Amino acid sequence: MLKSLSIRDLQPQLAANRRYWSGLAGAGNADDPGAGLPIYRTGIAHLLMNGVLRVRDVPLDDAVTEARQRLDGSVWAWWVGADSAEGTAEGLMARGAEEIMTLPIMALDLDGTAMYEAPGSDLRFRTITEAAEMAEYVATFAAPMGIVTDLDLVTERELGFGDLDVIRRAAVIDGRIVGTCTLSLGTDVAALYCITTTPDLRRRGIATALTLDALRIARNSGRRIATLQSSSEGRPVYRRIGFETVSHYRLFAFGG
Repeated sequence: MLKSLSIRDLQPQLAANRRYWSGLAGAGNADDPGAGLPIYRTGIAHLLMNGVLRVRDVPLDDAVTEARQRLDGSVWAWWVGADSAEGTAEGLMARGAEEIMTLPIMALDLDGTAMYEAPGSDLRFRTITEAAEMAEYVATFAAPMGIVTDLDLVTERELGFGDLDVIRRAAVIDGRIVGTCTLSLGTDVAALYCITTTPDLRRRGIATALTLDALRIARNSGRRIATLQSSSEGRPVYRRIGFETVSHYRLFAFGG
């Protein structure tokens, strides 16, 4: 039975994020997302695709040494949120890390979510499962997310996702994928990722409609809370839908 939660219950949202990234890395490439030092490595050359998801109950010197050894040769980040030990951010900076990004954690009570309304009669949604369409799905979200290489590897990771409770919804016009939204239902909250619109069709309501479509699926699954981490561009869209900022992640990286 799913737990009854509110948007202020932060730990389930952070657990959902750890599970998503660990699942994307796949078996053998990620630790248990509930571990004290969950490290994941997809091999994709993108800051969010490899890293440390938290540290707790592990001495920070030991954690830094292990992370740098296991993630050597990759582009990676260290996530610091409310599930990390107190003082982690300051400790990382004292050991040579630099803060590179802050990501708002936004949440929504699905009981109050508006129903999906398509911005045009030619827009359709479909769930992506097959290899050929997965490649198009990846190509659609890659550029907006800043992924410029390793697209075949990204597709491979998506197809081999370690969490089966992941739904990839595509917005389609005239047979072409023009928007993406990945919905993870692996925990008691619904977590959204890869919400993008192809550049030539932005500001037409596609991302909003696609997000509402994913939220409809989440609500029908029995979940009450949806969560996501927002870019600065996406924040106004999510606020209009009803998401509220409930916390932040601080991301750190070590030089050379």
